[in-house]
Amino acid sequence: MENLEKQLICPVCLEMFSKPVVILPCQHNLCRKCANDIFQSANPLWQSRGSSSMASSGARFRCPSCRHEVVLDRHGVYGLQRNLLVENILDIYRQQDIKPEQQQQQQQLLCEEHEEEKINIYCLSCETPTCSMCKVFGKHRDCDVAPLGSVYMRQKTELSDGIAILVASNDHVQAVITQMEEICRTVEENSQRRREQLADRLDGLVAVLDERKQELVGLITREQDDKLKRVRSLIGRHSDQLEAAVTLVESAIRSMEEPHMSLFIQSAKVILEKMAVTARASTMERPELGYEDMSHFVIDTDGLADMLRSIDFSSGAHRGVGDDGEEDPEEGEEESELDFCLRF
Repeated sequence: MENLEKQLICPVCLEMFSKPVVILPCQHNLCRKCANDIFQSANPLWQSRGSSSMASSGARFRCPSCRHEVVLDRHGVYGLQRNLLVENILDIYRQQDIKPEQQQQQQQLLCEEHEEEKINIYCLSCETPTCSMCKVFGKHRDCDVAPLGSVYMRQKTELSDGIAILVASNDHVQAVITQMEEICRTVEENSQRRREQLADRLDGLVAVLDERKQELVGLITREQDDKLKRVRSLIGRHSDQLEAAVTLVESAIRSMEEPHMSLFIQSAKVILEKMAVTARASTMERPELGYEDMSHFVIDTDGLADMLRSIDFSSGAHRGVGDDGEEDPEEGEEESELDFCLRF
């Protein structure tokens, strides 16, 4: 037993292993708490298991017995295999390792009512330990009783089985928690990817609208330039004609002041000829009625606005299908709920 006890000593805390016991890849054993303490000291930036996001895999530490490097996955020390054989040996050892003074104390437990009598039976009706005298002459004479040792062994077995069931249940709960934490991480990653895809698609629509806007604005600008060029050309032409006519009028007025009839006739004849030419050349060309109207540049965006407002997610349209259009088994059911398409 003494040699067995030496084999059940943890090399870290130098105490007997405390369950659960984990077995390293190098086949050495550690208390899981001790393994976690070594791991945390070697990896201070590792996220705690209660965090919403798990740290990436690849963290490591060295076995305290042989210095073998142990590489852990994203579960940390909780991903190490438990050594159930060592745990069972611990249970057996602790059952056999009852101190002599404890045995003496158990042997010396006496009944409170019958001071000379040892407590050696268990009253099943009252659910309490008692002595034989209490069964024969005392308050338990009409009760059902059983040997104290058999009840002790039965309840100890039941308690041991209950502990094993509870530990297994705890491990199962821990596995479920780890799985749900992984689901949370996957949901966050899938949501971010879908947000980026949605932004890219809507930005693409905005780019198309902006491009089309520039084209339509260019049409209006070109027609504006053409109309302004024509009207300003007419303005220039009529301005030249007006300036020539004003000059001719000034010449005619000066000729009217000529006192000599012969000179007046000569100058008047020249001015009249110029007036005739100016009258023939004077054409009041002007833009047609409504030339300035630009109301034909109008677009109906009501239907398009309603169409844009109706953009929505189409649930189930790509259920279970990855971004490349193929089955993506790693995405899981939670991602399929986030799939979308632009529906008009």
